[in-house]
Amino acid sequence: MEGETRIGVFGGTFDPFHIGHLVAAQDVLEALELERVLFIPAGTPPHKKDGVYAPARVRFRMVSRAVESDPRFQADDLEVLRDGPSYTADTLARLAEREPGAQLHLIMGVDQWASFGSWKEPMEVARLARIVVMSREGEEASRVEPELTGAEPPSVRSIPVTRMDLSSTGIRERVARGLSIRYLVPEPVRRIIETEEWYR
Repeated sequence: MEGETRIGVFGGTFDPFHIGHLVAAQDVLEALELERVLFIPAGTPPHKKDGVYAPARVRFRMVSRAVESDPRFQADDLEVLRDGPSYTADTLARLAEREPGAQLHLIMGVDQWASFGSWKEPMEVARLARIVVMSREGEEASRVEPELTGAEPPSVRSIPVTRMDLSSTGIRERVARGLSIRYLVPEPVRRIIETEEWYR
């Protein structure tokens, strides 16, 4: 619908939040002409088998500080404040209530799209938001078709994003080895990690 608010929803553990997250979000925002992107750190991520390293409130603070100077981006503590596992279906339902009439665009990576069939209520997720898969060179959404019991996979929009060989795991490993993470994470995130000694 013309004039409808278009909002990107970018969830993740963000443990820690890094430059790659910002670059990819900007690519999607510009390609889809979104009004803004909400970064939603997971409180208790149900699919994260090895757990998280920094508490949810710390990760939310990192994201908040990283995006506070850019009006296109916003940190949202919806999942941080919720008890129990952070399911995307529940988050989108809450956002739909909070942003009536908005068109939600759920932003995910190819690996998340591949596992979409194992999510809680995947078809409800697809009903509540348009699915956007970030495609980097060598990782194309069209090559992946998630298995959904008794249902056809929903249509997705594949958006090419800038490829950066950067990961939260790699950043944590650098911190543990005493190496600099300057230029890999936003400066406010670096200060929080170094001052409060996370990931050592």
